[in-house]
Amino acid sequence: MNLTAIQPLWAVEGGRITLHGSGFSLDGPQLPEIKIGNIPARVVYASSTRVSVLVPHGLDGGRTPVRVEGVHGETAFVEVAAACGTGLHQVDSPVFDREGNLYVTYSGARGQEVPVSIFRVSRTGRRESFVSGIVNPTSMTFDAAGQLYVSSRFEGSVYRVKPDGTYDTFAENLGIACGLTFGRDGTLYVGDRSGTLFGVAPDGTATTVATLPASVAAFHLAMGPDDNLYVTGPTLGPYDYVYKINPRSREVSDVYGGFGRPQGLAFDSQGSLYVVEALAGWSGVYRLRPEGKPELVVAGQGLVGVAFDPTGGLVVASNETAYRLNVPIRPLQ
Repeated sequence: MNLTAIQPLWAVEGGRITLHGSGFSLDGPQLPEIKIGNIPARVVYASSTRVSVLVPHGLDGGRTPVRVEGVHGETAFVEVAAACGTGLHQVDSPVFDREGNLYVTYSGARGQEVPVSIFRVSRTGRRESFVSGIVNPTSMTFDAAGQLYVSSRFEGSVYRVKPDGTYDTFAENLGIACGLTFGRDGTLYVGDRSGTLFGVAPDGTATTVATLPASVAAFHLAMGPDDNLYVTGPTLGPYDYVYKINPRSREVSDVYGGFGRPQGLAFDSQGSLYVVEALAGWSGVYRLRPEGKPELVVAGQGLVGVAFDPTGGLVVASNETAYRLNVPIRPLQ
């Protein structure tokens, strides 16, 4: 037996990774025994050249050895994300400020008032309460000056958050306000889950930029290095698109249409687009190549958001937990 590759090389607990090689034994009464770290991993698919397993819970994170019983030679490794925030309720991507502090939400059920709306997690892992009183905080973004904005899908508003955690209303009457991102000209783009994408001027005046099919979850927005707006919003259809919108011409085009339940999205420092796919069995973070072909780069289960750390690495988030990967994903070749 010979282990030649692991794909992907980054994973979150519960994520599905695949071991490639030759001569994996399927003749006995049991499937091949795989351990990640010192913990057995559940095999979900096996052939003589490929074995897929789920990354077990209870790992410490970091560079973790993967061993196949009976396979000798050089040890293979997978980079396992470590939990950096638990007890959350994320419905979109977390965000980083310029200093590398991470902001995460407790969004809650519709209309639920919770003690803390937004938490701040320092680079050392210390979590503190940051904002209270916003009902159903949904999406967050920073403006060019480093000020935080957050939407409330319950109130249809966007709030501007001050450094001390207090806030004021920036814009109202935005439907089921979800995804947020800023354009280079200072326009704030807001995704209304019922299908409208708004552009909000610095004075809070909103105009309609585009209309898309209504989402059953949330609209997720990111501004690309090409100054186009990128949007995902899962529907009840079997497949959903990643959309590209030119804010100037308001033209809507399709970037990729093969995801089953696309969620949060973000661009890395190289300008590559990453999209969270939440469809069971295929879930994880995918990088879209220039020709539109997706490449799984982080295996994970039930993920909703992704954010790049300005000092390197990234964070992915499920509804309940944020996970940090400190090793940067290699650039596109």
